[in-house]
Amino acid sequence: MLFKLILSFVFLSNQPDPCSGQWVSVNDKTGKEKSEISLYVEGEKLYSRIDALLLPEDQGKMCEGSEKGKSIVGLVIVQDLVKERENWMDGTILDPADGKRYSCNISLNHDGNLYVR
Repeated sequence: MLFKLILSFVFLSNQPDPCSGQWVSVNDKTGKEKSEISLYVEGEKLYSRIDALLLPEDQGKMCEGSEKGKSIVGLVIVQDLVKERENWMDGTILDPADGKRYSCNISLNHDGNLYVR
């Protein structure tokens, strides 16, 4: 885990915004690494796409709901966050499991991890 955080920090230190770059999502309940995600700034807004699914049971899964039938890999899940000081606010995040969009804010914690709410 420490190795991953160090690599993330080194990679992010060359980025224009500390939240942009490659990240690994972790399941809150199991603690397992679930997917590789890219966060990127486009037109002064923050977006995120799923680059890879890491668990064997997730391979080949498709999105449900409004994005039904689309591959989860390559799906843009975070949209339209606007920078407010050090945080990204007032965007949306897609839950591929049910296809619903929820409000989303993202910030970088002092320990170098992203906080997504």
